[in-house]
Amino acid sequence: MKSSKLSLAISVGIITVVCLLISVVSFAYVEQDGEKYVIFGARQPAPNIDPSVHYDWSTRMIQESLYDALLSYEGDPTLYLFGETPQPKSPLLVPCLAESWDISDDGMTYTFRLVKNAVFHNGDPVTAEAVKFSFVRTLEGKQGPAWMLLAILDTETGIEVIDDYTVAFHLNYPFAPFPHYIAWWYIMNPNQVNAHDADWLQDHEAGSGPFKIKEWRHGEYYWLEDVEDYWRGWPHENHIDGFIFKLVREAASQKIGIQKGDLDIVEGLTIEDFGLVAGLPGIYVTEDIGRTTFGIKMNTQKGYTAIKNVRKAICYAFDYDAVIDIYDGHAVLEDSPFPQGLDGYVSLADITYRQDFDKAREYMKKAGFPDGGFTLDYVQVAGHPEETKIGLILKDCLSKIGIGVDIVPLPWPEMCAIGATAETGADMVATYTTPIVNDPDVVASQYGPTAYGMYYGTHFYDNPLVTLWIDQARVLSDSDQRAELYEKIQRQVLEDAPEVFGMLYSRVWAFRDFVKGFTFSPVRFTGEIDMYWLYIEE
Repeated sequence: MKSSKLSLAISVGIITVVCLLISVVSFAYVEQDGEKYVIFGARQPAPNIDPSVHYDWSTRMIQESLYDALLSYEGDPTLYLFGETPQPKSPLLVPCLAESWDISDDGMTYTFRLVKNAVFHNGDPVTAEAVKFSFVRTLEGKQGPAWMLLAILDTETGIEVIDDYTVAFHLNYPFAPFPHYIAWWYIMNPNQVNAHDADWLQDHEAGSGPFKIKEWRHGEYYWLEDVEDYWRGWPHENHIDGFIFKLVREAASQKIGIQKGDLDIVEGLTIEDFGLVAGLPGIYVTEDIGRTTFGIKMNTQKGYTAIKNVRKAICYAFDYDAVIDIYDGHAVLEDSPFPQGLDGYVSLADITYRQDFDKAREYMKKAGFPDGGFTLDYVQVAGHPEETKIGLILKDCLSKIGIGVDIVPLPWPEMCAIGATAETGADMVATYTTPIVNDPDVVASQYGPTAYGMYYGTHFYDNPLVTLWIDQARVLSDSDQRAELYEKIQRQVLEDAPEVFGMLYSRVWAFRDFVKGFTFSPVRFTGEIDMYWLYIEE
């Protein structure tokens, strides 16, 4: 088959990929030497792909293409098109590098048996020593995913190599969510890592995953090609031969790219633009109910928002339906601190907050401020239009109970910096949070002291009873006992009102119609796609 285009302008027209020309706009993929590479247009770069150091949606999308973990989350291939009524999907935790595992009776030891055919891209076998090396490297670095298991695993005594293909993890205490978290701990080749300096993995890889690096240009594009003899095989005979993760900084440029056929997949468009391209020939748009929640975190340890009745007044004053309007109906309201679909979720629709100015004024009176008379800051990500719109809704609503609102847009790193402590933290912070595993601990822990200093912990919520329930639930193996505790946690957190519990917005991508195989998993970050499952249908 001939290529669909002569070249792909990857760096403002400077760098081109030379292919045979045929004038068919509907195919944007690049074909080189008979290999087909789809083009993913993304607004966010991946500045550091070291699995021990960094992860966000763009970084992890590339990491999971280059590396494997002991276990893996698979998505659901059921396709919901934009404008349909999607149903919640549950991710499936499946074996990957580990073919099986056992848990000791006391819940303290997890023993994993590895597959024996997995190899790193340089041909070295994936062994138990490589697993131990990878976990120790990440734990000792205390960056990236290290926070998940720092208190659980000791680097000296916690990881035991039993033989070449068996590794045991001895936990400091029982931790029921352990298998869920290790799906994001990627295994690195110690021979390759030790042969280079500490920064080598920022833009190189030492993995065993389905793709490997073909070309890397920071700030422009990241080009990955398939591993033809990938040890797991491929789910479809016409699987993509690789992909180009191309940086397209503006949503408007992404829209134009998918319309013209210069891009094959895009994330990050406005809801209006997704709706626009969904009606165009040669494009389809998927829509799924995500678990990414939007909330307005209120600092419970400083200023007026330290007063519970003030927080409850704010929750009752807020216009929740207006938030759904911002997303043109492509979102659902939260009715619990836990997102719908997550294990352990309980609907609290009968007691959740909805706009009621009589109740808001009642709580302001209880707080000692019947007429308001103070101003709170609302910190948001600079340049985030939806957060700005929500801030304006908040400002209008709170003005009716005598509270002023100063909208403070900040760059994301600065937001994280001021949210490091309760003393420097803002009164209210706009926050999107994605649970990265299918276990309720991942959300419950946001309401304990371990969340302090994290972007999702800027409420600095402190209820000793809730903290006790969190600690009790994570060590139990009985699902019914855990469920009882998680219901208590949800009810108590809702009562204490550490945040305005907002909504879950739909997760949406646009594809050229020849790109097939997309699977949605709600534990993936906002724009992240598992490229392993994609294939080209012509």
